[in-house]
Amino acid sequence: MQDILLIIPSYNEEKNIETVVGELVEKFPQLDYLVVNDGSADRTGQICRERGYHMLDLPVNLGLAGCFQAGMKYAYRKGYRYAIQFDGDGQHRPEYIEGIRRKMDEGYDIVIGSRFVDRPKDWSARMLGSRLLSGAIRLTTGARVADPTSGMRMFNREMIREFALNLNYGPEPDTVSFLIRQGARVAEVPVEISERLAGESYLKPLVAARYMVQMLISILVIQNFRKR
Repeated sequence: MQDILLIIPSYNEEKNIETVVGELVEKFPQLDYLVVNDGSADRTGQICRERGYHMLDLPVNLGLAGCFQAGMKYAYRKGYRYAIQFDGDGQHRPEYIEGIRRKMDEGYDIVIGSRFVDRPKDWSARMLGSRLLSGAIRLTTGARVADPTSGMRMFNREMIREFALNLNYGPEPDTVSFLIRQGARVAEVPVEISERLAGESYLKPLVAARYMVQMLISILVIQNFRKR
């Protein structure tokens, strides 16, 4: 699977990065990866240098959109066929990558590792937020996306080019919605997402609620005016 690049956006992941990359190196040596150190204020970059990890070391914090785009630029210039976003906090599990890749080989542009497709419905706060965004995407594009908030997404060469050379896309549900509007074919495969290994997620309840509102407004309104 050396035509796939795992892009690992990392900001202040000193407690997790060694475990995440160490597992890839030891158990999945066939996978290429790139840690994109997003101007971390902790020892993330130092750990990567000491361990000899493949790393793109950004001098300042660009946020997820800029960080991910930097990784996509690398993937584009190096000629990778597929790129997948892979979190540096240990939530994403590499054993699912092969199945996602097989789905991509059927001709899709984006394949999402979904927590909710083919699963019984539940009404947890996380699921409720995802269902609201799913409804907005279906209303505006006609496409069914069960888990639009999943960060484990694989992109084909054309999508890599879009992220690398065009607008400063953030890898967010509204961008997935926009790309569907532009004709991108999207599929989902079921995956399990682990809890973060250590540290705290920035998506605390108030932040998560604000994020959901922003995404809904973006999908329902702003995407009508967005240009490629």
